Amino acid sequence: MQQTEQSQKEVILTQNPALKERKLRLRWLLAISSLPLFGIITAFGIAPQTSTQDIAISTIIEDIALPEISTPLVSENLESENYWQADQVRRDDTLSSLMARLNVQNNEALEFLRRNAEASALASQLRPGRAIQAQVNGNGELLKLQYQLSPTSTLTVERTDSGYQAKTGEPTFEIHNVLKTAEIRSSLFAATDAADIPDSIAIQMAEIFSSDIDFHSDLRKGDRFVVIYEAKYNNGNLVNTGQVLAAEFTNQGKTYKAIMYRNPEGKVAYYTPEGKSLHKSFLRSPLEFTRISSGFTMGRFHPILQKMRAHKGVDLAAPIGTRIKAPADGVVQFVGVKGGYGNVIYLQHSNGVTTVYGHLSRFAPGLRNGMKVSQGDIIGNVGMTGMATGPHLHYEFLLNGIHRDPLKVALPAAQPLAPQYRDAFLTHSANLSAQLQLLSASNVASLD
Repeated sequence: MQQTEQSQKEVILTQNPALKERKLRLRWLLAISSLPLFGIITAFGIAPQTSTQDIAISTIIEDIALPEISTPLVSENLESENYWQADQVRRDDTLSSLMARLNVQNNEALEFLRRNAEASALASQLRPGRAIQAQVNGNGELLKLQYQLSPTSTLTVERTDSGYQAKTGEPTFEIHNVLKTAEIRSSLFAATDAADIPDSIAIQMAEIFSSDIDFHSDLRKGDRFVVIYEAKYNNGNLVNTGQVLAAEFTNQGKTYKAIMYRNPEGKVAYYTPEGKSLHKSFLRSPLEFTRISSGFTMGRFHPILQKMRAHKGVDLAAPIGTRIKAPADGVVQFVGVKGGYGNVIYLQHSNGVTTVYGHLSRFAPGLRNGMKVSQGDIIGNVGMTGMATGPHLHYEFLLNGIHRDPLKVALPAAQPLAPQYRDAFLTHSANLSAQLQLLSASNVASLD
Protein backbone atom coordinates (compact mmCIF):
# COMPACT_ATOMS: atom_id res chain seq x y z
CA MET A 1 0.00 0.00 0.00
CA GLN A 2 2.79 2.42 1.00
CA GLN A 3 4.77 1.45 -2.11
CA THR A 4 1.71 2.18 -4.22
CA GLU A 5 1.31 5.70 -2.66
CA GLN A 6 5.06 6.34 -3.14
CA SER A 7 4.80 5.27 -6.74
CA GLN A 8 1.85 7.56 -7.28
CA LYS A 9 3.81 10.55 -5.80
CA GLU A 10 6.76 9.83 -8.06
CA VAL A 11 4.46 9.64 -11.08
CA ILE A 12 2.89 13.01 -10.13
CA LEU A 13 6.32 14.67 -9.68
CA THR A 14 7.56 13.16 -12.94
CA GLN A 15 4.52 14.42 -14.78
CA ASN A 16 4.79 17.89 -13.12
CA PRO A 17 8.45 19.09 -13.14
CA ALA A 18 7.48 22.57 -11.76
CA LEU A 19 6.01 21.05 -8.65
CA LYS A 20 9.14 18.99 -8.17
CA GLU A 21 11.36 22.07 -8.48
CA ARG A 22 9.22 24.04 -5.94
CA LYS A 23 9.44 21.23 -3.41
CA LEU A 24 13.21 21.09 -3.88
CA ARG A 25 13.47 24.88 -3.15
CA LEU A 26 11.47 24.53 0.03
CA ARG A 27 13.83 21.86 1.29
CA TRP A 28 16.86 24.08 0.64
CA LEU A 29 15.22 27.07 2.39
CA LEU A 30 14.47 24.88 5.39
CA ALA A 31 18.05 23.70 5.52
CA ILE A 32 19.53 27.22 5.21
CA SER A 33 17.23 28.72 7.84
CA SER A 34 18.33 26.06 10.31
CA LEU A 35 22.03 27.03 10.06
CA PRO A 36 21.87 30.03 12.55
CA LEU A 37 20.06 27.84 15.06
CA PHE A 38 22.77 25.20 14.74
CA GLY A 39 25.38 27.94 15.12
CA ILE A 40 23.77 29.20 18.32
CA ILE A 41 23.53 25.70 19.71
CA THR A 42 27.18 25.15 18.79
CA ALA A 43 28.21 28.44 20.38
CA PHE A 44 26.41 27.63 23.60
CA GLY A 45 27.98 24.27 23.55
CA ILE A 46 31.54 25.55 23.02
CA ALA A 47 31.76 28.92 24.83
CA PRO A 48 31.65 27.66 28.44
CA GLN A 49 34.42 25.16 27.74
CA THR A 50 36.74 27.52 25.87
CA SER A 51 40.18 27.64 27.46
CA THR A 52 41.71 31.08 28.20
CA GLN A 53 44.85 29.85 29.93
CA ASP A 54 46.87 29.50 26.75
CA ILE A 55 46.59 33.21 25.69
CA ALA A 56 50.07 34.68 25.35
CA ILE A 57 50.80 37.88 27.38
CA SER A 58 53.81 40.05 26.56
CA THR A 59 55.21 43.35 27.99
CA ILE A 60 56.31 46.12 25.62
CA ILE A 61 58.64 48.88 26.82
CA GLU A 62 59.29 51.96 24.68
CA ASP A 63 61.54 54.96 25.29
CA ILE A 64 59.68 58.32 25.09
CA ALA A 65 61.70 61.50 24.66
CA LEU A 66 60.53 64.28 27.05
CA PRO A 67 60.78 67.94 25.99
CA GLU A 68 63.32 70.09 27.77
CA ILE A 69 61.96 72.83 30.05
CA SER A 70 63.78 76.06 29.30
CA THR A 71 62.44 77.98 32.36
CA PRO A 72 61.93 76.69 35.91
CA LEU A 73 58.36 76.06 37.06
CA VAL A 74 58.98 78.04 40.28
CA SER A 75 60.37 81.52 40.03
CA GLU A 76 63.69 82.03 41.73
CA ASN A 77 62.50 85.46 42.90
CA LEU A 78 59.19 84.85 44.63
CA GLU A 79 58.84 88.52 45.64
CA SER A 80 58.41 89.51 41.98
CA GLU A 81 55.32 87.28 41.59
CA ASN A 82 52.14 89.05 42.69
CA TYR A 83 48.72 87.43 43.00
CA TRP A 84 45.18 88.75 43.61
CA GLN A 85 42.76 86.57 45.54
CA ALA A 86 39.10 87.44 46.14
CA ASP A 87 36.88 85.91 48.82
CA GLN A 88 33.92 86.58 51.10
CA VAL A 89 33.70 86.69 54.89
CA ARG A 90 32.28 83.49 56.34
CA ARG A 91 30.13 83.19 59.43
CA ASP A 92 32.86 81.76 61.69
CA ASP A 93 35.75 83.84 60.30
CA THR A 94 38.33 85.59 62.45
CA LEU A 95 40.96 87.98 61.18
CA SER A 96 43.58 85.23 61.29
CA SER A 97 41.48 82.64 59.46
CA LEU A 98 40.47 85.16 56.81
CA MET A 99 44.08 86.26 56.20
CA ALA A 100 45.21 82.62 56.06
CA ARG A 101 42.62 81.91 53.36
CA LEU A 102 43.91 84.90 51.42
CA ASN A 103 47.51 83.56 51.75
CA VAL A 104 48.66 86.57 53.81
CA GLN A 105 51.54 85.20 55.90
CA ASN A 106 53.69 88.13 57.05
CA ASN A 107 53.27 89.15 60.69
CA GLU A 108 53.90 92.82 59.91
CA ALA A 109 50.65 93.01 57.94
CA LEU A 110 48.66 91.12 60.59
CA GLU A 111 49.92 93.41 63.36
CA PHE A 112 49.03 96.49 61.30
CA LEU A 113 45.50 95.21 60.68
CA ARG A 114 45.05 94.64 64.41
CA ARG A 115 46.61 97.82 65.80
CA ASN A 116 46.05 100.59 63.26
CA ALA A 117 43.01 102.68 64.21
CA GLU A 118 41.53 102.78 60.70
CA ALA A 119 42.57 99.27 59.60
CA SER A 120 41.20 97.68 62.77
CA ALA A 121 37.71 98.30 61.38
CA LEU A 122 38.28 95.13 59.35
CA ALA A 123 38.52 92.92 62.43
CA SER A 124 35.60 94.62 64.19
CA GLN A 125 33.29 94.55 61.16
CA LEU A 126 33.64 91.02 59.79
CA ARG A 127 30.15 90.59 58.36
CA PRO A 128 29.32 87.32 56.57
CA GLY A 129 28.95 87.78 52.84
CA ARG A 130 31.00 90.95 52.52
CA ALA A 131 33.62 91.01 49.78
CA ILE A 132 37.37 91.15 50.40
CA GLN A 133 40.35 90.86 48.08
CA ALA A 134 44.09 90.84 48.71
CA GLN A 135 47.22 91.12 46.61
CA VAL A 136 50.23 89.13 47.91
CA ASN A 137 53.62 88.13 46.51
CA GLY A 138 55.08 84.65 46.33
CA ASN A 139 56.36 84.91 49.91
CA GLY A 140 52.88 85.62 51.25
CA GLU A 141 53.56 89.28 51.97
CA LEU A 142 50.51 91.52 51.76
CA LEU A 143 50.82 94.23 49.12
CA LYS A 144 47.26 95.57 48.99
CA LEU A 145 43.90 94.75 50.57
CA GLN A 146 40.37 96.01 49.90
CA TYR A 147 37.41 95.28 52.15
CA GLN A 148 33.75 96.31 51.80
CA LEU A 149 32.94 97.92 55.15
CA SER A 150 29.45 98.88 53.93
CA PRO A 151 27.68 99.31 50.60
CA THR A 152 29.08 102.83 50.39
CA SER A 153 32.44 102.48 52.16
CA THR A 154 35.59 100.50 51.34
CA LEU A 155 38.73 100.01 53.48
CA THR A 156 41.99 99.98 51.50
CA VAL A 157 45.30 98.86 53.05
CA GLU A 158 48.46 99.22 50.96
CA ARG A 159 52.18 98.63 51.55
CA THR A 160 54.38 101.63 50.77
CA ASP A 161 58.09 102.38 51.15
CA SER A 162 57.37 103.76 54.62
CA GLY A 163 55.19 100.83 55.71
CA TYR A 164 51.52 99.98 55.55
CA GLN A 165 48.87 102.68 55.19
CA ALA A 166 45.09 102.47 55.53
CA LYS A 167 42.32 104.70 54.20
CA THR A 168 38.54 104.55 53.95
CA GLY A 169 36.64 105.88 50.97
CA GLU A 170 33.75 105.35 48.63
CA PRO A 171 34.08 102.33 46.34
CA THR A 172 34.14 102.66 42.58
CA PHE A 173 30.70 101.61 41.45
CA GLU A 174 29.80 100.03 38.16
CA ILE A 175 26.59 101.60 36.87
CA HIS A 176 24.35 99.54 34.58
CA ASN A 177 20.95 100.23 33.09
CA VAL A 178 18.28 97.72 34.11
CA LEU A 179 15.25 97.08 31.87
CA LYS A 180 12.13 95.57 33.45
CA THR A 181 8.48 95.09 32.51
CA ALA A 182 5.48 94.02 34.56
CA GLU A 183 1.68 93.80 34.51
CA ILE A 184 -0.69 95.10 37.17
CA ARG A 185 -2.64 92.30 38.83
CA SER A 186 -3.66 93.99 42.07
CA SER A 187 -1.42 96.98 42.86
CA LEU A 188 1.70 98.77 41.68
CA PHE A 189 3.84 97.42 44.50
CA ALA A 190 2.60 93.86 43.97
CA ALA A 191 3.58 94.13 40.30
CA THR A 192 7.03 95.53 41.04
CA ASP A 193 7.64 92.89 43.71
CA ALA A 194 6.74 90.13 41.24
CA ALA A 195 9.17 91.59 38.70
CA ASP A 196 11.93 92.08 41.33
CA ILE A 197 11.82 95.86 40.93
CA PRO A 198 12.80 97.86 44.06
CA ASP A 199 10.13 99.90 45.87
CA SER A 200 12.16 103.08 45.27
CA ILE A 201 11.62 102.65 41.53
CA ALA A 202 7.87 102.11 42.01
CA ILE A 203 7.69 105.32 44.05
CA GLN A 204 9.57 107.24 41.35
CA MET A 205 7.20 106.00 38.66
CA ALA A 206 4.21 107.05 40.76
CA GLU A 207 5.69 110.53 41.05
CA ILE A 208 6.67 110.80 37.37
CA PHE A 209 3.20 109.93 36.08
CA SER A 210 1.25 111.48 38.98
CA SER A 211 0.00 114.34 36.79
CA ASP A 212 -1.66 111.90 34.35
CA ILE A 213 -2.45 108.83 36.48
CA ASP A 214 -4.03 108.80 39.91
CA PHE A 215 -2.29 105.79 41.44
CA HIS A 216 -4.84 105.77 44.26
CA SER A 217 -7.85 105.00 42.06
CA ASP A 218 -6.97 104.80 38.34
CA LEU A 219 -5.05 101.49 38.22
CA ARG A 220 -6.79 98.55 36.58
CA LYS A 221 -5.97 94.87 36.30
CA GLY A 222 -4.13 94.36 33.02
CA ASP A 223 -2.36 97.75 33.05
CA ARG A 224 1.32 97.28 32.29
CA PHE A 225 4.54 99.23 32.35
CA VAL A 226 8.11 99.20 31.10
CA VAL A 227 10.90 100.89 33.02
CA ILE A 228 14.63 101.54 32.57
CA TYR A 229 16.55 102.53 35.69
CA GLU A 230 20.11 102.83 36.99
CA ALA A 231 21.66 100.19 39.24
CA LYS A 232 24.98 100.50 41.05
CA TYR A 233 27.18 97.43 41.53
CA ASN A 234 30.32 96.86 43.59
CA ASN A 235 32.33 93.73 42.74
CA GLY A 236 29.30 92.31 40.99
CA ASN A 237 26.97 92.87 43.97
CA LEU A 238 23.99 95.22 43.72
CA VAL A 239 24.52 98.17 46.08
CA ASN A 240 21.52 100.35 45.33
CA THR A 241 19.33 101.64 42.56
CA GLY A 242 19.40 105.14 41.17
CA GLN A 243 16.98 107.15 39.10
CA VAL A 244 14.41 106.07 36.55
CA LEU A 245 15.87 106.85 33.12
CA ALA A 246 12.76 106.15 31.07
CA ALA A 247 9.34 104.60 31.60
CA GLU A 248 6.19 103.71 29.71
CA PHE A 249 2.89 103.13 31.53
CA THR A 250 -0.27 101.84 29.86
CA ASN A 251 -3.31 102.70 32.02
CA GLN A 252 -6.83 101.79 30.89
CA GLY A 253 -5.63 101.46 27.30
CA LYS A 254 -3.82 104.82 27.17
CA THR A 255 -0.02 104.88 27.10
CA TYR A 256 2.14 107.51 28.79
CA LYS A 257 5.89 107.84 28.31
CA ALA A 258 8.60 109.66 30.26
CA ILE A 259 12.26 110.35 29.47
CA MET A 260 14.69 111.66 32.08
CA TYR A 261 17.10 114.36 30.93
CA ARG A 262 19.95 115.92 32.88
CA ASN A 263 21.00 119.19 31.27
CA PRO A 264 24.62 120.47 31.27
CA GLU A 265 23.85 122.45 34.42
CA GLY A 266 22.99 119.20 36.25
CA LYS A 267 19.23 119.82 36.58
CA VAL A 268 17.12 116.67 36.19
CA ALA A 269 13.60 116.69 34.75
CA TYR A 270 11.20 114.33 32.96
CA TYR A 271 9.71 114.97 29.54
CA THR A 272 7.65 113.23 26.90
CA PRO A 273 9.76 111.76 24.05
CA GLU A 274 8.98 114.93 22.08
CA GLY A 275 10.26 117.24 24.83
CA LYS A 276 7.07 118.31 26.64
CA SER A 277 7.61 118.73 30.38
CA LEU A 278 5.89 116.22 32.68
CA HIS A 279 6.56 118.25 35.79
CA LYS A 280 3.92 120.41 37.38
CA SER A 281 4.48 123.42 39.57
CA PHE A 282 2.61 121.37 42.20
CA LEU A 283 2.93 117.70 43.06
CA ARG A 284 -0.46 116.01 42.96
CA SER A 285 0.09 114.42 46.39
CA PRO A 286 2.34 115.44 49.32
CA LEU A 287 2.83 111.75 50.20
CA GLU A 288 4.98 109.37 48.21
CA PHE A 289 2.29 106.67 48.04
CA THR A 290 -0.93 106.25 49.95
CA ARG A 291 -4.69 105.72 49.59
CA ILE A 292 -7.62 108.10 49.99
CA SER A 293 -9.62 107.35 53.13
CA SER A 294 -11.96 110.32 52.77
CA GLY A 295 -12.52 112.56 49.76
CA PHE A 296 -13.37 116.21 49.21
CA THR A 297 -17.09 116.86 49.84
CA MET A 298 -19.40 119.60 51.05
CA GLY A 299 -21.37 117.17 53.21
CA ARG A 300 -19.86 114.37 55.27
CA PHE A 301 -20.91 112.77 58.56
CA HIS A 302 -18.08 113.61 60.95
CA PRO A 303 -17.06 110.44 62.87
CA ILE A 304 -16.16 112.36 66.04
CA LEU A 305 -18.59 115.32 66.02
CA GLN A 306 -21.41 112.96 64.95
CA LYS A 307 -22.98 115.48 62.56
CA MET A 308 -22.93 116.48 58.90
CA ARG A 309 -20.08 118.77 58.08
CA ALA A 310 -18.18 119.87 54.95
CA HIS A 311 -14.88 118.09 54.38
CA LYS A 312 -12.87 120.69 52.49
CA GLY A 313 -9.84 118.51 51.85
CA VAL A 314 -8.82 114.89 51.39
CA ASP A 315 -7.66 112.39 53.99
CA LEU A 316 -4.68 110.33 52.85
CA ALA A 317 -4.31 107.17 54.95
CA ALA A 318 -0.72 106.26 55.76
CA PRO A 319 1.25 104.79 58.68
CA ILE A 320 2.39 107.08 61.47
CA GLY A 321 5.77 108.56 60.57
CA THR A 322 5.23 108.61 56.78
CA ARG A 323 7.13 111.59 55.36
CA ILE A 324 5.21 114.60 54.04
CA LYS A 325 6.70 116.59 51.17
CA ALA A 326 6.12 120.17 50.15
CA PRO A 327 4.23 119.90 46.84
CA ALA A 328 5.74 123.16 45.60
CA ASP A 329 8.05 126.00 46.56
CA GLY A 330 6.58 128.14 49.28
CA VAL A 331 6.86 129.87 52.65
CA VAL A 332 5.78 128.46 56.03
CA GLN A 333 2.79 130.60 57.04
CA PHE A 334 2.04 128.71 60.27
CA VAL A 335 3.49 125.71 62.09
CA GLY A 336 2.05 124.56 65.42
CA VAL A 337 -1.12 123.25 67.09
CA LYS A 338 -4.57 124.42 65.97
CA GLY A 339 -7.96 123.04 67.11
CA GLY A 340 -9.13 119.84 65.47
CA TYR A 341 -6.16 119.87 63.08
CA GLY A 342 -3.78 119.01 65.91
CA ASN A 343 -0.25 119.57 64.67
CA VAL A 344 -0.70 121.56 61.47
CA ILE A 345 1.33 123.36 58.82
CA TYR A 346 0.15 126.11 56.45
CA LEU A 347 2.27 126.80 53.36
CA GLN A 348 1.86 129.92 51.22
CA HIS A 349 2.71 129.42 47.53
CA SER A 350 2.75 131.70 44.52
CA ASN A 351 -0.35 132.62 42.47
CA GLY A 352 -2.61 132.77 45.54
CA VAL A 353 -2.29 129.11 46.51
CA THR A 354 -2.24 127.91 50.14
CA THR A 355 -1.90 124.30 51.31
CA VAL A 356 -2.74 122.86 54.74
CA TYR A 357 -1.41 119.67 56.44
CA GLY A 358 -3.20 118.41 59.56
CA HIS A 359 -2.93 115.69 62.26
CA LEU A 360 0.90 115.48 61.99
CA SER A 361 2.88 113.42 64.50
CA ARG A 362 5.84 115.81 64.30
CA PHE A 363 7.34 118.63 62.26
CA ALA A 364 10.60 118.62 60.33
CA PRO A 365 13.51 119.74 62.56
CA GLY A 366 14.02 123.49 62.39
CA LEU A 367 10.75 124.23 60.58
CA ARG A 368 9.47 127.67 61.62
CA ASN A 369 7.17 130.47 60.52
CA GLY A 370 8.53 132.48 57.59
CA MET A 371 10.91 129.73 56.49
CA LYS A 372 11.21 129.02 52.74
CA VAL A 373 10.75 125.46 51.52
CA SER A 374 11.36 123.93 48.10
CA GLN A 375 9.29 121.39 46.21
CA GLY A 376 10.01 117.92 47.61
CA ASP A 377 11.38 119.12 50.97
CA ILE A 378 10.22 117.04 53.97
CA ILE A 379 8.09 119.27 56.20
CA GLY A 380 6.69 116.72 58.69
CA ASN A 381 5.35 113.23 59.34
CA VAL A 382 1.92 111.61 59.30
CA GLY A 383 0.20 111.20 62.67
CA MET A 384 -3.24 111.25 64.30
CA THR A 385 -3.17 114.36 66.52
CA GLY A 386 -6.28 116.51 66.95
CA MET A 387 -9.67 115.08 65.95
CA ALA A 388 -8.52 111.96 64.12
CA THR A 389 -9.78 108.39 64.44
CA GLY A 390 -6.69 106.88 62.82
CA PRO A 391 -3.33 107.79 61.30
CA HIS A 392 -3.71 109.90 58.16
CA LEU A 393 -2.84 113.24 56.59
CA HIS A 394 -5.59 115.82 56.16
CA TYR A 395 -4.60 117.84 53.07
CA GLU A 396 -6.26 121.05 51.87
CA PHE A 397 -5.71 123.16 48.74
CA LEU A 398 -6.95 126.77 48.69
CA LEU A 399 -6.92 129.06 45.62
CA ASN A 400 -7.36 132.71 46.58
CA GLY A 401 -8.88 131.57 49.87
CA ILE A 402 -11.39 129.17 48.30
CA HIS A 403 -11.09 125.45 49.01
CA ARG A 404 -10.57 123.25 45.94
CA ASP A 405 -10.31 119.48 45.58
CA PRO A 406 -6.54 118.79 45.68
CA LEU A 407 -6.94 115.69 43.50
CA LYS A 408 -8.95 117.40 40.76
CA VAL A 409 -7.71 120.98 40.57
CA ALA A 410 -5.78 121.77 37.38
CA LEU A 411 -2.07 122.02 38.05
CA PRO A 412 0.00 124.43 35.94
CA ALA A 413 2.89 122.98 33.96
CA ALA A 414 6.50 123.68 34.84
CA GLN A 415 9.05 125.38 32.64
CA PRO A 416 9.46 123.66 29.23
CA LEU A 417 12.73 122.28 27.90
CA ALA A 418 15.18 125.08 27.12
CA PRO A 419 15.60 125.56 23.34
CA GLN A 420 19.41 125.26 23.50
CA TYR A 421 19.09 121.72 24.91
CA ARG A 422 16.43 120.45 22.53
CA ASP A 423 18.71 118.77 19.94
CA ALA A 424 20.73 116.96 22.62
CA PHE A 425 17.52 115.86 24.32
CA LEU A 426 15.97 114.47 21.12
CA THR A 427 19.07 112.36 20.45
CA HIS A 428 19.01 111.10 24.04
CA SER A 429 15.25 110.48 23.86
CA ALA A 430 15.45 108.49 20.59
CA ASN A 431 17.88 105.99 22.17
CA LEU A 432 15.80 105.40 25.30
CA SER A 433 12.52 105.33 23.36
CA ALA A 434 13.90 102.57 21.12
CA GLN A 435 14.76 100.50 24.20
CA LEU A 436 11.28 101.05 25.64
CA GLN A 437 9.66 100.05 22.37
CA LEU A 438 11.75 96.89 22.10
CA LEU A 439 10.96 95.81 25.66
CA SER A 440 7.28 96.71 25.29
CA ALA A 441 7.00 94.67 22.07
CA SER A 442 8.59 91.64 23.72
CA ASN A 443 6.19 91.98 26.67
CA VAL A 444 3.14 92.07 24.38
CA ALA A 445 4.46 89.04 22.48
CA SER A 446 4.88 87.10 25.73
CA LEU A 447 1.35 88.04 26.85
CA ASP A 448 -0.06 86.87 23.51
